[in-house]
Amino acid sequence: MAIERIHSTDRMSRIVKHNGTVYLCGQTAGQAEWDIAEQTRQCLSKIENLLTEAGSNTASILSVTIYIRDMKDFAAMNAVWDAWVADLPKPARACVEARMARPEILVEMTVTAAEA
Repeated sequence: MAIERIHSTDRMSRIVKHNGTVYLCGQTAGQAEWDIAEQTRQCLSKIENLLTEAGSNTASILSVTIYIRDMKDFAAMNAVWDAWVADLPKPARACVEARMARPEILVEMTVTAAEA
């Protein structure tokens, strides 16, 4: 089974495809002036674009892991998330509080999806 790696660097690949499954690296939108809602919107937009590039789509998302810097932002993040998935098949999801690589990052999401 071939493994396809897209947008690879010395450290990682943004997209990995294997056996009909698409794996996205963690997506962030760490602009210091953006609140959790805007960072969540930006992450979801990046996810949509990468899935399209990988030959998948939002309806084919299997699972999402959401890392949030502070659980005080959980409700605001969920408001954006809930609107985004309103008309989609609901993926499996986990959300954990985590220390981020940079202080301006409030949310990060990793996605696994089926090829469309």
